Amino acid sequence: MYSKELYNTDPEVFAAIKAETEREHAGLELIASENFVSEAVLAALGSVLTNKYAEGYPYKWGKETDEIDYSKYGRYYGGCEFIDEAEKLAIERARELFGADHVNVQAHSGTTANMIAYFALADPGDTLLGLNLSHGGHLSHGHPINFSGRFFKVVQYEVDPETEQINFDTLLKLAREVKPKMIVAGASAYPRTMHFERFREVADEVGAYLVADIAHIAGLIAARLHISSIPYADITTTTTHKTLRGPRGAVIMCKKEYAKTVDKVSFPGMQGGPLEHVIAAKAVAFKEALSEEFVLYQRQIVANAKALADGLARRGYRLVAGGTDTHLMLVDLRSKGVTGRKAERRLERAGITCNRNTIPYDPEKPFIASGIRLGTPALTTRGMKEPEMAKVAELIDEVISNIDDEEVYPRVKTKVREICESFPLYAERRKEYDSISAEGE
Repeated sequence: MYSKELYNTDPEVFAAIKAETEREHAGLELIASENFVSEAVLAALGSVLTNKYAEGYPYKWGKETDEIDYSKYGRYYGGCEFIDEAEKLAIERARELFGADHVNVQAHSGTTANMIAYFALADPGDTLLGLNLSHGGHLSHGHPINFSGRFFKVVQYEVDPETEQINFDTLLKLAREVKPKMIVAGASAYPRTMHFERFREVADEVGAYLVADIAHIAGLIAARLHISSIPYADITTTTTHKTLRGPRGAVIMCKKEYAKTVDKVSFPGMQGGPLEHVIAAKAVAFKEALSEEFVLYQRQIVANAKALADGLARRGYRLVAGGTDTHLMLVDLRSKGVTGRKAERRLERAGITCNRNTIPYDPEKPFIASGIRLGTPALTTRGMKEPEMAKVAELIDEVISNIDDEEVYPRVKTKVREICESFPLYAERRKEYDSISAEGE
């Protein structure tokens, strides 16, 4: 609606946005952590709520109890009555969606949410037990270059070398040895079910807190297609922009006894003014996620992942952990004689976007990697199903099997474009951008 004003004010930024919109439409997006939000979410993100400072919360804590009171003002700025309504909607919808005792929707990112969770439960120097990055974990689960590795004494657990899945007997043995203050259950590249009930057993055995990072699988949990962390974890964190199909941001959910602490660590402990336009967009995404259509969508994500994995396996690709239970898979490229970095770059030339990824016990450095990570949320958002996944597997193989053939890239890119034209993305928005550009020429 206001794209013409953007074009007139800053044609360079307009051009970048227009080009990115076209790129998203014209390519196959297989990065497991990316998705395409609805126009309704975009509308909230671009709203006047970005103008408002709203430090604090749309409620106050009771003096005698740990209950929150929405009737009392908890902000440090005036003029927050409508901001409060939007944030309350986000909180209550997230509580309904996940069944959490308490929800804080102000975290700016998944890593920030994890930082808040850790400092709500532990002190600098305490021992954190998290999944090794090269085995599917995340930087914020204890990598030495991340805040988590700098503030805490980190011990990392790994997947079993045979199954490439978490062995809970081995994890329990390690936990008994190191006696962690908290255990982090979660991953950014783990294709199998995350058994939060087993993590809880280990945590109870050694007297540790349990933090669950469900950033990747939150949509599956919301749709009841994956075990929920909520009954087992002391604190659960998630991003909102992956399988949840919401704006970039995060949410922290916790048991009632940690609610006050989480809120205090979040603000004023870690963050200042919340991004209220993003919080409103989270509310919209949560409403979408409460629908039956969202459940069907999540089922299709999983079905598409299995179809894509099967298509690659039939063409001789080894899948880490033998396959997938979720929205993503890790593909070991060593038998193809191709590194993850080379595959990522060459696939992108053909219009297929993914990311290089280390595999368990990877002989390559992370910047090179032996594998690629593939996910199906974004393609599923566009309406693609199993037949399209079979075609995608074929196109991936066509590139990797002919990795040094310069003729393969334009040929595959044409095929990619044909698929994408059958599943248009942001069609009206692209039409508007084209019209504005034509008027300005």
